[in-house]
Amino acid sequence: MTATSSAKVSQPRLRADALRNRERIIAAAREVFVEHGADVPLDEIARRAGVGNATLYRHFADRGELIHHVALSVMDHIADQAEAARVEEPDAFEALRRFVHQAAGMGALCPLMSHTADKEHPELVAARHRLNCGIEALMRDARESGQLRTDIDVGDLMVAVTQLTRPLPGLGATPRGRGSECGVSCVDFDQFVHRHLQLFLDGLATPARSVLPGAAATMEDLRPTT
Repeated sequence: MTATSSAKVSQPRLRADALRNRERIIAAAREVFVEHGADVPLDEIARRAGVGNATLYRHFADRGELIHHVALSVMDHIADQAEAARVEEPDAFEALRRFVHQAAGMGALCPLMSHTADKEHPELVAARHRLNCGIEALMRDARESGQLRTDIDVGDLMVAVTQLTRPLPGLGATPRGRGSECGVSCVDFDQFVHRHLQLFLDGLATPARSVLPGAAATMEDLRPTT
């Protein structure tokens, strides 16, 4: 028996109701973290998930463990979208376009990863690698089809999408939202996300309208130096 299979055997299998509760907690945590930040009280996450505090702590020992699993969930979901777009869309650039619009939740990754205690945890490393490979494949297909400019890399895409998709649902309507910061009475910034993602995508198409300063950004370039 391999180490991997023995590890799986040693992990108790959750009952169906316990698994549903765990998934509800992760989904609720992702929503609340996006809306209010990663320091939101765990009581609020339990309330949003419709479970008691004891149930939350039965599944996740502390905030760090919960953030870890929410980050994994977000990256796995986005990787699923990249792989599905590549398989299902016959046109390479349309596959990239579909992925970018579907992956608007990437904006949640930055605050989550900054609060993750062990960024080099094997599960997070594997999830990042899968996500990176999925996006690279989409961009490679679009580049080889002659539709995507050649002076950009995955890091450029990630920076733009994470910036354009923040704040995410709910944040724009709160006093802490960007509407109050920019001095305009924007009640729902979310309505502009896909419009500006489309503008960004148009800028990725060939022929390029200008020469970009600097070098193409890779995922490695986005890794913290400390």
